[in-house]
Amino acid sequence: MHFVEAKGILTENHGRHGMNIYRGCTHGCIYCDSRSKCYQFTHPFEDIEVKRNAPELLEKALKSKRKKCMIGTGSMSDPYMHCEEELRQTRRCLEVIMKYEFGLAIQTKSDRILRDIDLLDEINRSAKCVVQMTLTTYDDELCSILEPNVCNTKRRIEVLEEMQKRGIPTVVWITPILPFINDTEQNLTSILKDCARVGVKGIIDFGMGLTLREGDREYYYAALDKHFPGMKERYITRYGNAYDLPSPNAKELMQTFQEFCISNKIMYKPEDCFSYMNELPDKYEQMSLFSL
Repeated sequence: MHFVEAKGILTENHGRHGMNIYRGCTHGCIYCDSRSKCYQFTHPFEDIEVKRNAPELLEKALKSKRKKCMIGTGSMSDPYMHCEEELRQTRRCLEVIMKYEFGLAIQTKSDRILRDIDLLDEINRSAKCVVQMTLTTYDDELCSILEPNVCNTKRRIEVLEEMQKRGIPTVVWITPILPFINDTEQNLTSILKDCARVGVKGIIDFGMGLTLREGDREYYYAALDKHFPGMKERYITRYGNAYDLPSPNAKELMQTFQEFCISNKIMYKPEDCFSYMNELPDKYEQMSLFSL
């Protein structure tokens, strides 16, 4: 872990505002796209870069914004890695978001988010908070191989349930689905049933497969050699050096996924989920309408 003084914290892309409080990750997920060379890491991925001044930069940015919006975090680096227990950088940033009554869309795989459920609750009351949780693998033993340094899927579902009790909306990412590994009907339906039980608002999937880029591919293949002997060769034979690796079962799995979501009134189109997470109701406008 090392500390830097960042020049900025908030980025805007197609109307969406996001931040990365940390760079790198210690969760050890074997498929992590953030390892890819295109992101130009100048330090080992597990050597977490801590943006020491992130809360101060965020306050400066939000203070100067004329219109409230949703602030996203967690797409590149999980905001609840092990170092957050001591540093509490994420919590300090949430306090800033709450102070200025902005909305929050936060993504994680960790139950450490429960440490901040009080702030998430307050943000959801004053603006809007959406908690996103990645769920890929229902089997505990397999999950411990694919995502070794973070709580398992069943614990993450318990986190979603705690959010439901507070009325905090949730969105699940069922991605990636790894060909020949977790791309089974049983795995998918087990996750979907629990998603429905805990009342998730939406579920995101991009086609029931995996993407691999330079840097990410090498790490993934090394993990396959370690945990699934012969699997790398199976991948190379089928996919070559492709970026997009759809499961051989993608069509059937996608049909199951879509039918389940429709029957349980869960958003499943990525554009609908992203629109929901980026939309911040104008409470002042709502109040004026009620007063007419």
